[in-house]
Amino acid sequence: MSRIAVVFTGGTISMVIDERAGGNVPALDAAALLARTPDLARVAEIVPIDRGLTPASHFTFAKLFEIAATVRDALANPAIDGAVVVQGTDTIEETAFFFDLLHASAKPVVVTGAMRSAGEPGYDGPVNLVDAVRCAAAPALRGQGCLVVLAGAIHPADDVVKTHTSAITTFQSPNLGPIGHLDGDRVIVARRRAGRRRVAATVAAEPVILTTAVVASDGRLVEAARALRPAGFVVEATGAGNTNPDLLEACRAAIEAGIPVVLTSRAPSGRAGTGYAFPGGGATWARAGALFAGYLGGPKARIALALGLGAGLDRVELARLLADPEPEVEAGSS
Repeated sequence: MSRIAVVFTGGTISMVIDERAGGNVPALDAAALLARTPDLARVAEIVPIDRGLTPASHFTFAKLFEIAATVRDALANPAIDGAVVVQGTDTIEETAFFFDLLHASAKPVVVTGAMRSAGEPGYDGPVNLVDAVRCAAAPALRGQGCLVVLAGAIHPADDVVKTHTSAITTFQSPNLGPIGHLDGDRVIVARRRAGRRRVAATVAAEPVILTTAVVASDGRLVEAARALRPAGFVVEATGAGNTNPDLLEACRAAIEAGIPVVLTSRAPSGRAGTGYAFPGGGATWARAGALFAGYLGGPKARIALALGLGAGLDRVELARLLADPEPEVEAGSS
């Protein structure tokens, strides 16, 4: 039987309704969650690691590095076949990508949680935990980096996004789709991931500021943020990479001052590009020196830029990290 390290960090999966507080609050530690999930014993031998009860919206880069180190140390044990991180769903699309960028082992890392608390009807925590452990133990998912598993779907960390505030099926991979799903006790892998980004970082550069282009926006927020001495900016442009020219000019000044600026789209899928050449169009951003983030949306691009800068990458290396990776060739293929 496989041995799986399960790192418990809190989140909705660990919460119950507190009438005096007026809503869900953290309550269930690792032992309590395992007691509610007896089916795990049929799937794998569990090595529980309790990292407290932190709402996902409270995570800092320092906390994420601690969790990543916990996972790395667990996987260094030859007797451990994979790892699961249990956390809140609010920031899974960012944290899973953070772990994915740092994850160098072939052993699977799976992030999961719940959309309903333990005190609500339809509590989905136990089934998600069982599914996540099953995926972490699956030989077919070796070499696939960090994955997100909820509601029976297996998503790659670099594409998955939370699309609805409360729906059970909120997590989707809008660009390339999930890589598989669970059918009862079977892990069905439909495709391999189309390459992965990786970076060796021990710190993240801060602050990296994310801003979104909207109707009637200009560059004043970027200009004001310069006083914070930011490490970088990520701009979510409209459409295929277009903004008001005033926003471009503010970012051009930042680039000329040595501050990297990354351009992506505020659209939930697709990439920013250079198809438009009017002032503020994607082509003019490219000429100004902006870096492009491929299919990464704003929150993920911010994670990549912060870790890339923390690792000391230069402009060429940052561009390579942000760009969509080339598909990896499996050993023995020709």
